[in-house]
Amino acid sequence: MSTLALKNVTYTYKNAQKSAISDISCTFEEGKVYAIVGPSGSGKSTLLSLLAGLDLPTEGEVAFDGDSLAKLNLDRYRRESISMIFQAFHLFPLMTVMENVCFPMELCGVMPKDARPRAAALLEGVGITQEQMGRFPSKLSGGERQRVAIARSLASNARIILGDEPTGNLDGANTQNIIDILCSLAHEKGYCVIIVTHDMEVAEAADVALKMRDGELQVM
Repeated sequence: MSTLALKNVTYTYKNAQKSAISDISCTFEEGKVYAIVGPSGSGKSTLLSLLAGLDLPTEGEVAFDGDSLAKLNLDRYRRESISMIFQAFHLFPLMTVMENVCFPMELCGVMPKDARPRAAALLEGVGITQEQMGRFPSKLSGGERQRVAIARSLASNARIILGDEPTGNLDGANTQNIIDILCSLAHEKGYCVIIVTHDMEVAEAADVALKMRDGELQVM
């Protein structure tokens, strides 16, 4: 079972007088949805960067399956162990929907002829039709693009999904659809889903809701 654990993690930006994150210890497990809420500047984005291996703590340790990220190949960790979903989708505009989902598999050495059937299954699993798979992202609605982004996040076989405001650009109906998909991935397929959000609807649907304030993390 994949887990992410923070052990007395503190992070201070260069020349900053105050730590962005201060002495946080917590564990994130498979099979659960975690929501991290808090005002702007509270440390949410910094925490997500540490979980993604984009930064390392100033003090303390972030560990994946018991191994400190400081001792891992971070490029491989980001490619194979975690996947990101963003508010702005970050799909490749000049690739079709199918090509966007195949891309992370091909980065991991999967042949295109093998990637396409799996990509199609992932896209169908989030409600994208065969006709939509041949479109470019600009020809999809915001909700459809986010579903493609979720399918792409599953393509690498990573068991941990990190969401950076994944419902931030969506209306109410699409927000609920994305929440349902992410909860299903955790509860039915065993993913660990960690979402940084301002959306209290996401927090209410999560198994564990955490609040960041002044660099400290508390259970809501």
